Amino acid sequence: MRFDFDLFLRALGLAVVLEGLCWALFPRGMRRALRELLAQPEGRLRAVGLTAVAVGLLLTSLAR
Repeated sequence: MRFDFDLFLRALGLAVVLEGLCWALFPRGMRRALRELLAQPEGRLRAVGLTAVAVGLLLTSLAR
């Protein structure tokens, strides 16, 4: 399997665009979300992060 650096950069760029859109369109909501995240226990944040990784890997494998 060959690593496609061009595809990687496109995906990374898309992630940055989506993140930027959230901050540009909903700055108040993003601040509120960050405050709520800071109040969560570390274990819950880790579980959500691992779930996001699993969903991302599943979507990536389905897209092939």
